[in-house]
Amino acid sequence: MTRRIVEHRPVQQEIVHDGTDSREPSVAGPPFPSRLCSLSMGMTITPQVGQTHSENICISKKFIYTIVKADLLIPGDGEPMAHAALVAEEKLIVWVGTQDNLPVRYIEKARRIHTVPYLMPGLWDCHAHLMTGGEDEATWPPYMGFVAGDPVADGARLGRLCWEILQRGYTSIRDLAGYGCEIAKPINEGTIPGPNIYSSGACISQLAGHGDVFSIPAGDVLLSLGVGQIRPGHFATKPSCIVNGQDECRLGVRLQIRRGAKCIKILASGGVMSSDDDPTLAQFSPGELEVLVDEATRFNRAVAAHVHGIPGILAAVKAGVTTVEHASFADEECIRLIKEKNIVYVATREAIQIIPTIGHGVPKRVLDKAKLVAAHHMMAYKAAVKAGVTFALGTDATSMLTMARELEWAVEAGLSNLEALKAATANGPLTVKGQAPKTGQLKVGYEADFIGVIENPVDDVKVLQKVDNIKWVWKGGKLFKGPGVGPWGEA
Repeated sequence: MTRRIVEHRPVQQEIVHDGTDSREPSVAGPPFPSRLCSLSMGMTITPQVGQTHSENICISKKFIYTIVKADLLIPGDGEPMAHAALVAEEKLIVWVGTQDNLPVRYIEKARRIHTVPYLMPGLWDCHAHLMTGGEDEATWPPYMGFVAGDPVADGARLGRLCWEILQRGYTSIRDLAGYGCEIAKPINEGTIPGPNIYSSGACISQLAGHGDVFSIPAGDVLLSLGVGQIRPGHFATKPSCIVNGQDECRLGVRLQIRRGAKCIKILASGGVMSSDDDPTLAQFSPGELEVLVDEATRFNRAVAAHVHGIPGILAAVKAGVTTVEHASFADEECIRLIKEKNIVYVATREAIQIIPTIGHGVPKRVLDKAKLVAAHHMMAYKAAVKAGVTFALGTDATSMLTMARELEWAVEAGLSNLEALKAATANGPLTVKGQAPKTGQLKVGYEADFIGVIENPVDDVKVLQKVDNIKWVWKGGKLFKGPGVGPWGEA
């Protein structure tokens, strides 16, 4: 028999028709799917928490909807709706409208009914790096993999990072050089909590490019990162991939696809954190760029181009990339072409703003480049906003602890609060083309990825920087953060 829950709970949340007994204490879920747990000896266990398997089936068939009522619903693309409600069935949104028009059939079969002040789509960080540098600051820069720590320890740290990202309201991440392909597997299996991950695998660089490490002998770099030196037992899972010539460019893309990449990242200009190349200069020949984009397109993968200087921007845009990352020195011609070709601009202002302030442990020549880039970047950002370019937001960060500041920078560049929210939600899927489901908007048929917020981000996007303001996080229809919810999400 199904029992109606009656329990002490926060004013903001009403729970009805739950299959658990309110007299029993709430227990956080285990670090594996609650449905079934397989042991290495071939045995299986069906965990039981106060119910039989048949009772669980009965409950799941009868009460199938999650209802969220909101004082204000922010759809991602479009005007907010007051006194609104949303209904999710498993992983999809099935109804959106005003509370007065909420059909009774959903209420009668609701598993839970929540009430939140402000409801909006889950956030996207469209330029992240899912990796860890360990605890030793002397291992700068960690992203090339030459100074990687113990894989078990690094994996544990990365798992914790993914949990933290989700707790901050980011339900989707585009990982552009990191271990996103690898950590996405246990997340998708339900083994650990974390965001949806759309990873490029490695970034693809030319030799003597932004993805090279000049302080290490060329032979060692090619042995570890080059596609021509893949040997037995080598999985090609470093965050950087060195290619030379058109054939290796094609192979580099295919290696990332084999690894599980949902997009491709190319380094089409010099960078900042690589100490020996020039961010104002283009990298890759036009023919190599054409092959990189062509091969990615055949696999229906978007291409993200790291670019700073004008020559690199123009070359990448003419080659047909999907997004430009940074575009720090973009001039009027660059911006015009970006808009004409419907290329998405991911400015990554947070990283460009913060790198010049790091100081300790960063070489002087890197700091000098960072200051040069930062001096030009906001001017290009503002000019692109004024021209009406399409934006998505990404931080270019590894810690993720300041990722929501990217919305504040977008507003400083000229976007309205609502436009910045759109860039951080609805525009996210544009950066991965067809590899993402319908997501980033609170509309029927879209993924049930959304967050409940205490303060109104339409009035001030900075409220999203306070993790305590984000009280509820749903991903795929499952509540991963909320009153009484443990670290593994609701049962």
